[in-house]
Amino acid sequence: MAQLRPASSAPHWAAINEASFVGGMRLLFWICRVFGRWPFRVVLYPVLLWYVATQGRARRASSAYLARAGAAHGFVGVMRHFGAFAEAILDKMLLWGGLFDFSKVSLHGAEPLLERIASRRGALLVCAHLGNLDLCRALSLRTPGLKVTVLVHTRHAQAFNAMLARLDPRSELNLMQVTDMTPAMAMQLSERIERGEFVVIAGDRVPVSKAPRVARAPFLGQVAAFPVGPYVMASVLGCPIYTMFAVRQGDRHELHFELLRERVLLPRASRDEALARLATDYAARLERHVRRAPLEWFNFYDFWQDPGSERPDAA
Repeated sequence: MAQLRPASSAPHWAAINEASFVGGMRLLFWICRVFGRWPFRVVLYPVLLWYVATQGRARRASSAYLARAGAAHGFVGVMRHFGAFAEAILDKMLLWGGLFDFSKVSLHGAEPLLERIASRRGALLVCAHLGNLDLCRALSLRTPGLKVTVLVHTRHAQAFNAMLARLDPRSELNLMQVTDMTPAMAMQLSERIERGEFVVIAGDRVPVSKAPRVARAPFLGQVAAFPVGPYVMASVLGCPIYTMFAVRQGDRHELHFELLRERVLLPRASRDEALARLATDYAARLERHVRRAPLEWFNFYDFWQDPGSERPDAA
């Protein structure tokens, strides 16, 4: 287990503010709604060309990641990566604007979760910044008995989230802002799990805190830092922990669920080793889905940056 140090020059991912694109995305959303997806793309790519040309850090991070994932990683590959991100943003807007086609969403491995929903038993879901995770929140509004709370840090994207709320106020109903896990918050989440609800937390970004605790795990050919918070939380809550990955394949969306542990036990004598095994297991599953859809992983910073080096992008 490793403890990360404060960044010396490059910012933490949560300190990288949203680009001033909200007005433009509203225009592109209108184009898609009136004329369709292809006219949207015709207008989108000149904008992406400008963005990729001017955002050096994100461009370099994208190219390096795509190379690790075995995908085309030149300028065209980076354009496609940013294009997939823009398409995911559009899907969020279509989803909360009531224009999303849910017939194109398929669930994989969801049977155990459906059984838990029917018997009012909750669980913890560890997700990633892969594909369109708003699908799980929207599905909770369409699935009787399914209640989901998503732990997020979205203060760096307030304008975009406010725009989604204007499309549908329910887009904010089941989000919980988290910087540090306090005892009061742990009790609140425990009560939700006991009521049969599901708590979703990302497993692929270092926590927003001064001294975040992480475990090191191999990912796409090199060791990277992963947060241990989800596994500590599952241990405290005493509930099963599942992975949940959203993957877009063509014009269809897949939601994949897998049991990570029926129960997380963290013995005092081997706590770090147990957390490292959990992080490694999660990273292996994430890598499998990332290799299937490399353009769908949206972490535009140096994910593998050594926390002890001089320029930690994700310290």
